[in-house]
Amino acid sequence: MPSISSLGIGSGLDLNGLLDQLEAAERKQLDPIKARQASYEAKISAYGKLDSALTSFQDAVSKLKDPDLFNSLSSNVEGEGITASDSTSAQAGRYNISVSQLARAQSLASAGFDKRDAELGGGTLSLTVGGKSLDIDISQEDSSLEGIRDAINASDAGVRATIVNNGAPDAPYRLVLTSKETGTEATVSDLSYTASGSDTTLEGALDLGNMEETVSAQNAEMTVNGIAISSASNKVEGAIEGVTLTLSATGDSIVTVENDNFALRDTITSFVDSYNDLQGTIGELTSFNADSGAAGELLGDATLRSIDERLRSALAFTPDAEGLGSLSDTGITLQLNGTLELDDKRLDDVIAHQREDLVTFFSGGSTEETAKSGYADQLATTLDNILDDDGLLENATTGLETRLKTVNAQYVRTEQTINDTVERYRKQFSQLDTMIASMNQTSNYLTQQFDALNAQTSQ
Repeated sequence: MPSISSLGIGSGLDLNGLLDQLEAAERKQLDPIKARQASYEAKISAYGKLDSALTSFQDAVSKLKDPDLFNSLSSNVEGEGITASDSTSAQAGRYNISVSQLARAQSLASAGFDKRDAELGGGTLSLTVGGKSLDIDISQEDSSLEGIRDAINASDAGVRATIVNNGAPDAPYRLVLTSKETGTEATVSDLSYTASGSDTTLEGALDLGNMEETVSAQNAEMTVNGIAISSASNKVEGAIEGVTLTLSATGDSIVTVENDNFALRDTITSFVDSYNDLQGTIGELTSFNADSGAAGELLGDATLRSIDERLRSALAFTPDAEGLGSLSDTGITLQLNGTLELDDKRLDDVIAHQREDLVTFFSGGSTEETAKSGYADQLATTLDNILDDDGLLENATTGLETRLKTVNAQYVRTEQTINDTVERYRKQFSQLDTMIASMNQTSNYLTQQFDALNAQTSQ
């Protein structure tokens, strides 16, 4: 509350200063409430950090649950002029590929015109591309090369139109039509222009028999392990099961489809890293500096202790699997400081020679029908119990938020009580100020009267 500037005028006392001191004393009641607010807010924020770290670890665990991870394949290409991408239906194998011809689109060029924007006469352009016929009406106002180009490109004609300037001194502008698709099936099989008036300039120029085929359509030609394959597109699907080949040049290449060891190793490494990041977050939230006395927001917190204990118990889980009986058999060991350490050589050896044991250990099996409860399943269940709605962490956070609301309400009530008390003091001080002012006036009057009486007596 601001100081009352009029207080003390009548009495001459520093009533404003006294009122400020009383208000400051009253407001000390808010200090413990503010401390509880700050404590709850800090804990809620700390729970948010913990939730983020746990969610990242949960994401890493969920990837290890997926049997497809262990069955994933990658495509490698030896040679140039071809790239390969695989899908889940790909099969491991080695494929010798020889590309003798790339697919290309047909291009047709009209005779030359001296201007690109001059009206050439309205009419109807009829064309058939890849077996699909279309008529395009051209008005007199849009009958220039530019207008015809725009009309073709705005339609679903199966070709793209451009205007080429070949630099000839006379009639340099040529209308060029290029099939949108590659391959011999996407060729222009019919093209004609029927004039709507007397101007027949375009009828001869846009007739298929009079246009020059500057690029002939052709299919991609290749062999896969000696088997001849023709494709209308340079993006070839189905030649190798589950693999899409993209051709960019002729030549010989070798495509190898094999187990994606890199993806598997990267996922397991991410699992270790995310758990260590989680432990780093827990260490930060429970830290204590003996020199400064600074402590982490969740030092001694029962919820965090329970979460850490559950995670350590889940890490010690031994799945019902042959070949790999514990996490350490995969090359991952739990250290005394609570972090995980990865033995790269041991993991690479397991991936190379015990891949099926690895899938059984982490995900329970390579298919849903044969899957049991794997190591990742146990961890996922533990994390779900911690992170799901009504889980351990949410319940703890909700409890703190409820207490914070209660404390906030207490703060508002206490502040109102303080304001009422200070206002009562203000009124009392105002009354005191008025009373002392009145007394001072009376005292001054009596003094004046006595002085006057003394003056009369002395005469």
